[in-house]
Amino acid sequence: MCGAPDQATISRDGIPTGETVVQGLVYNGDSPVSGGYVRLLDGTGEFTAEVVTSATGQFRFFARPGSWTVRVIPGGGHSGGDAKVDVAAGEISEVRISV
Repeated sequence: MCGAPDQATISRDGIPTGETVVQGLVYNGDSPVSGGYVRLLDGTGEFTAEVVTSATGQFRFFARPGSWTVRVIPGGGHSGGDAKVDVAAGEISEVRISV
């Protein structure tokens, strides 16, 4: 059993103390990209974590406050994409990346 909060019901009250949430959607045109890889890179570009997008193109990371890069590797012959995000403790940052 995973110790993370329920992924479908994140609220500011559900964020672990001292952490942030970086979440979003990956799209190709108007279609969500499922099964794509999303990587979280720290402020120096170092790999920190990776998740696979859901059937609806969603992803979520719990991270410490700071500057992050979200990198998408969609597969299926699509080009990837990046997004930069700065988050403070207790924030939920929404990212939408088109590939």
